[in-house]
Amino acid sequence: MMIIMKSNATPQQTEAVIASVKEAGLNVHLSQGVEATIIGAIGETHSIPLERFEGMDGVDVVQRITKPYKLASRQFHPEDSLVPLDGFHVGGEDIAVIAGPCSVEGRSQILETAQAVKEAGASALRGGVFKPRTSPYSFQGLGEEGLELLAEAREKTGLPIVAEIMSQVQVDVMVKYVDVLQVGARNMQNFNLLRAIGETRTAVLLKRGLSASVEELLMSAEYILAGGNNRVMLCERGIRTFETSTRNTTDINAIPVLKSLTHLPVILDPSHSTGYSEFVAAIARAGVAAGADGLIVEVHPDPAKAVSDGRQSLKPEAFAAMVKQVGQIAQVMGRKLATVQGEYSKNGWA
Repeated sequence: MMIIMKSNATPQQTEAVIASVKEAGLNVHLSQGVEATIIGAIGETHSIPLERFEGMDGVDVVQRITKPYKLASRQFHPEDSLVPLDGFHVGGEDIAVIAGPCSVEGRSQILETAQAVKEAGASALRGGVFKPRTSPYSFQGLGEEGLELLAEAREKTGLPIVAEIMSQVQVDVMVKYVDVLQVGARNMQNFNLLRAIGETRTAVLLKRGLSASVEELLMSAEYILAGGNNRVMLCERGIRTFETSTRNTTDINAIPVLKSLTHLPVILDPSHSTGYSEFVAAIARAGVAAGADGLIVEVHPDPAKAVSDGRQSLKPEAFAAMVKQVGQIAQVMGRKLATVQGEYSKNGWA
């Protein structure tokens, strides 16, 4: 249930309600918005009457949250959540453009790509270092060496790093290096991993599973939020259907649907959702027009020689043209592309 405090409720009254929620054996999640303070009472609440909290000083309204995903629901958090990165927030007026290669292959490749996407207007750098491949004989990533190369690219360009995590045993090393933990489609329901990420305070990009429903995606986000990590972004990356002309089927519907159901930012991946570089820009444009808060796009200096996902990767010049197009659409929507404001050094963001 959620307990909405009166606009003039004092901090002492809010603390008293929180203490009462804890006495009832429920977990507390506090949301302090511009217009109201909402106390989320999370747990088995069916046997607890609303009257237990309705009569307390400072309480305005007590409501049961009907959605199975409580913390991710707009019912609990009506305002859009903003996930801070360097100098901008994902989920507000800014539209983030995350770009980079599917896999970090070496120093020259990642540094060249990072500089190219930065000049084209990217606001964050993506790169895979632990790769979940269908075949055990395919390239599996450079591991921590790849993370070190991404960190070097961040120092040179100032772009925050987005990299995929595959297991809870990788949490410590990933948090050491990256700004955003990406949870891939195959791990969307890896609940042990989601719990471990929930204990961090590192931003998360949670990708929708290949055959997952919107509700299942939101329930996975709930695991992370329940752990106390509220820096969660959702990613529509295409779903598996009977259609074979593209790698996946882009569910553009999911963008406005998710925006209506949850306060969490929604990112679109037009690279995985199509699988073909010639379709990426068109789907990116459609995603921004549909209300996406950002894009994550694969870019490689020489896609024909990429060790993974070369067919769907844009060349830097094609990426630059795409960024101009989506920037124009963003303006029509009353938004703008995010830009990195600071510089990164070994001491952190300037």
